[in-house]
Amino acid sequence: MAKKGIYKVVFVQLGEVYEIYAEAIYQSDMYGFIEVEEYIFDQNSQIVVDPSEEKLKNEFKGVQRSYIPVNCIMRIDEVDKRGTAKITSNESSKVMPIANSIFDGPTKKKD
Repeated sequence: MAKKGIYKVVFVQLGEVYEIYAEAIYQSDMYGFIEVEEYIFDQNSQIVVDPSEEKLKNEFKGVQRSYIPVNCIMRIDEVDKRGTAKITSNESSKVMPIANSIFDGPTKKKD
C-alpha cells in the first residue's frame, strides 16, 4: 500500500498567514480553487499548548473539506512529517497578495 503524503499549505486569509497540514489536496471542480481535506493537527495532549494551533483546531473543527482560492495560496509543499500548524500576522510583511485572479476563466465558443 502506498504511503499517504503529508502536505503543508501556506495561504493568506484576512491579512493573516495560515500554515496547515493535510493528507489530501486536489484541484477543485470549482474553477480557481484548491480542495484541502483530512487536516492533521497534533493529537497528543501536551502540557504546553500552542494557542495558534488550538485556534486552527477550533476553526476547522467539523470541516470535512475546504476550498481555498488559488490566488490566496502562497505555497504547497509535500513534507516527510507534520510540523506545527499556525497562524501568523501579515502586518510586518512587505508582500501583499494580488486580489485579482490571474486566470481569464472559461471562454464560450463563438459560433
